Amino acid sequence: MHGTPALATGNVTLRNARIPSAALGKAGSGAVETVDVEIRDGRVAAIRPTGLAPVTGASHDLDSGLILPAFVDVHTHLDKGHIWPRKENPDGTWLGALVAAGADRENNWSRADLERRMDFALRCAYAHGTAAIRTHLDSAPPQHEISWALFEEMRERWADRIELQAVSIVGPDTLLNPAELDTVARQVKASGGALGGSVAEYGRSKEAMLRVVEKAGELGLDLDLHTDETGDPSAHALLHLAEAVLETGYTGKVMAGHCCVLTVQDERTVRGTIDKAVEAGIAIVSLPMCNIYLQDRDNGNGAVRTPIRRGATLLNEFKAAGAVVAVASDNTRDPFYAYGDLDGVEVLREGARILHFDHPQDLAWDWVRAVGSAPAAHAGFAYRAVIEVGAPADLVLFSARSWTELNARPQYDRIVLRAGKAIDTTLPDYRELDDLME
Repeated sequence: MHGTPALATGNVTLRNARIPSAALGKAGSGAVETVDVEIRDGRVAAIRPTGLAPVTGASHDLDSGLILPAFVDVHTHLDKGHIWPRKENPDGTWLGALVAAGADRENNWSRADLERRMDFALRCAYAHGTAAIRTHLDSAPPQHEISWALFEEMRERWADRIELQAVSIVGPDTLLNPAELDTVARQVKASGGALGGSVAEYGRSKEAMLRVVEKAGELGLDLDLHTDETGDPSAHALLHLAEAVLETGYTGKVMAGHCCVLTVQDERTVRGTIDKAVEAGIAIVSLPMCNIYLQDRDNGNGAVRTPIRRGATLLNEFKAAGAVVAVASDNTRDPFYAYGDLDGVEVLREGARILHFDHPQDLAWDWVRAVGSAPAAHAGFAYRAVIEVGAPADLVLFSARSWTELNARPQYDRIVLRAGKAIDTTLPDYRELDDLME
């Protein structure tokens, strides 16, 4: 498939393709349509039922293979990526990850180190078929001065390949420190980013959320928070975020990631939190692979056991309640997650398996929006992740013909089109980073 000359020009008709209706902009649909997609000058020129009109010019027969829009990965950590070889998680716990990543940041996160690892990660994502990424950047001073300046350069350098956004991440103590929060927020404002932080089990959670919402409102910033990444049922950061949004009248966009604690709370608490989050317009991002890696490992005595409470949030319930929902990669090859490769297919596949959004089967295809148009719209990306006439032909082509065929294998034979042209999908070799790991 990759050697087809027709896929090198940006002018081709993709015949006998199957596209989920949800990827064609029809939210809530589990249908799949059989179509011919005409591409001219790198854009979608026409979408017609297969066989409706004769095909002229170059063509490529997909033989009922699927087409999806290039992916949107709305929650990543490009600054942490690929440090595992030099800084492992000592015990697999969230606290172990936090301490290990912090030590590596203090010792190694120079501009050159960040640039090499971020570029490597972006090349992986591009080869897999991702067109838009939002990354959280560790921003506690003085790291903010290095990371945000580099991010601005990377955003410009990658502009014609991957659209990039960034969000600050700081701990709750920084959110409650007026001077530090203002310093970080003004850096975010200057760099065109979104304001964020991380709050799990924390005695002053409500106050921390109120302060960050107020600061975002003051500076006209959107918000993206890590909330309740814990199995401690006393944590209520998402609820406190929603209350802060409603109490202040904040009108910006708000995302909340993780929300693990809902899996261990009682039904009344869960329902109240979900309803309040929906009322506040908060989009929910599940990071299923990272959460099941970290959550419920620590039983307090160091003994190895199989975790039971895995922490992947109640995404089906959020969606049913009307929230915008997404799934994303989160960390890659760092103390928070030892695996991953910024691959949208993997995120969709593992999300289906972990979160059980594969049933009812007649609605499963609607979930392609969770790695595409839903987070794209909420985050404000220019890239819309919808296959429509006039849109750039940023597409991923598969030999797989159905939901089960797509999600049963890694799809290494996928073809990635950017502006209608097949790109080189060769992944970078980890050996490129060996000198950074010494």
